[in-house]
Amino acid sequence: MDKKQIKTLVIAAVVFVVAIIGGVYVYTQKEAQLNSMASEKSDLFEQMQVKDSLLNDMEDTFAEIENNLTFIKEKRSQLSIQDAEGVQNQKQELVADIALMNTMLEESSKKITDLEAKLKKSGINLRSFEKRIAALNESINTQNTQIAELKQIIEQKDFQLAEFDAKVTELNDAMMVQNDSLTHESERLVERTNQMNTGHVAYGTYKELRDKGLLTKEGGILGIGANKVINGSFDEDYFTSLDIRDTKIIPLHTQKAQVISEHPTDSYSLVEEDGQIAYLQIDNPDEFWKVSKYAVIEVK
Repeated sequence: MDKKQIKTLVIAAVVFVVAIIGGVYVYTQKEAQLNSMASEKSDLFEQMQVKDSLLNDMEDTFAEIENNLTFIKEKRSQLSIQDAEGVQNQKQELVADIALMNTMLEESSKKITDLEAKLKKSGINLRSFEKRIAALNESINTQNTQIAELKQIIEQKDFQLAEFDAKVTELNDAMMVQNDSLTHESERLVERTNQMNTGHVAYGTYKELRDKGLLTKEGGILGIGANKVINGSFDEDYFTSLDIRDTKIIPLHTQKAQVISEHPTDSYSLVEEDGQIAYLQIDNPDEFWKVSKYAVIEVK
């Protein structure tokens, strides 16, 4: 082999080596580029997953908060604040409803705070969500204000109820005093009425009536021609009391009878049965007892 051939072979070998080295370099660069693109794709996919997860979480949270606010609005529209005369049970229901709404608003506020923190931490610029968060915050503040007004109304009703209770107690006390007075007056009236309608009867022979101090004689000479009259200072224990409204007959069962006390003669009758005077019949009670409530009857 001559020098020319050797030179050609050397040049060919060098070119081959250079080609191999170039190929390896290009391959290495290409592989690095592909690895970089794969890493970027992985990062982008991960960011998309984080964003999708955040969006789903935010959508679910928004739906929950909006449902809570809708429930609160409907619940508040159903509440009715009655006057102080309202039932106590309704007040307890109102307080329980307001406590429930307060709890739901507090939970909603906490969820919005968590959403804002997640949104800020993610670094994702979601203007539409920021606007929705601001709108929800405004709605919560409005609800808080309206619930605070409800609380104030209930407190005011409590004060009015306390005033009403005090007035009722005062009226009850006054009515009790008045009822006591009326009862006392009624008892006095009944007692007085009973007294006015109480008659007293005593009967017996002249000797019996005289010995009891009910009868005496006045006038006459040596007892002749004297009149039998009722003693002015008699003892009421010797009389029998009766209700003049119910008494129409005074039993006697004697041979003879004479009414000594003063009573209109046409207001009563002495009724005979089986040959004796059976009883004194009061024909006109008003007239009979008009002059005196004491009837003294002498029997023989």
